[in-house]
Amino acid sequence: MSRKGSRTTVPSKPDIRTVAALAKVSIATVSRTINSSPAVSQKLSQRVWQAIEQLNYFPNTHARSLVSGRSRIFGIIVENITNPFFPELISSFEEIAVAHGYEILVSSSNINSASQLTSCVRRMLERKVEGVAVLTFGSEESVLDQLSIHNMPIVLAEFHLDDPKVSTILLDYSAGIQAAVQHLVGLGHSRIGFLAGPHELHSAVTRVKDFQKSMADVGLSVQKSWIIECDHTLKGGVVGFEKLTALQNRPTAVICSNDMTAIGVLRAVYMTGLRVPEDLSVIGLDDIDFAEFTLPPLTTIRLSRQELAKAAFDALLLQAENAANGPNAAQVIQREFLVSTSLVVRGSTAGPSPD
Repeated sequence: MSRKGSRTTVPSKPDIRTVAALAKVSIATVSRTINSSPAVSQKLSQRVWQAIEQLNYFPNTHARSLVSGRSRIFGIIVENITNPFFPELISSFEEIAVAHGYEILVSSSNINSASQLTSCVRRMLERKVEGVAVLTFGSEESVLDQLSIHNMPIVLAEFHLDDPKVSTILLDYSAGIQAAVQHLVGLGHSRIGFLAGPHELHSAVTRVKDFQKSMADVGLSVQKSWIIECDHTLKGGVVGFEKLTALQNRPTAVICSNDMTAIGVLRAVYMTGLRVPEDLSVIGLDDIDFAEFTLPPLTTIRLSRQELAKAAFDALLLQAENAANGPNAAQVIQREFLVSTSLVVRGSTAGPSPD
């Protein structure tokens, strides 16, 4: 005896016509809603988006960009994706972008590879991004001409360029570094070293100068040998600590140019049988998520990724929206954004041990 099976009708893939029918609007209204046209009322827009969600419809972003002439994509180029600071920064940038209806395209470069950075920019241009946040903190010079030729809105960290399409994020390291020096002095330290970043990064040079000024402000001198160039990595911190221990007159505390270097120092101190903070106080810079989970938890200068990401996005959004408004739009827009720093005290700092 044969058995008749029932056939389930599989719904066809929804398209813009399906959305229009469910929302009881025209196809043109659906298109305008998806492309964020101000011509659609809030009530109609809400009805269209409810239909889109109900049908699980995914608008064709490529088709949208062809119709609107806008990709609604921002690029972000960072220095080194293996440093936890940058994935945290990218995550914050993407969260803000998505909330504003933008997508992001991410590239990671190397400070010693101009060709790699140029390749990153080429990918951005090929995808027709509406602006690029170049957050490499010192290695952006090699691609600025390439971006400028294409009249691309750019945001840079700590780098000024006399171009109306370029915005700058000013990072106030001085507040955090000054607080770090004063914190150590308050604990009784007078011999304070600094593990600097690569000197080709202007951000690293700025941090050294802020450290020297902060030391001078509290009446302390800095021996030249106490400022050691590292490479902003865990291994850099290990090498930097080894150079410190080779000194006859060693610092009792050290401030590092980033958290990765500081964590490398924590490791090196442990491997030599010494203790933090009893034998050496250590301060980092960035306040990456790992910092509070080291042993001991790392005292560090906080550079908020959320604030930095918001400043970068806001700068690009102003440029993109200004360009989208046409040649008659106001040309005077905010081009400088300030992100400050502050000290987070944890367990890696204490008073110096008696000599």
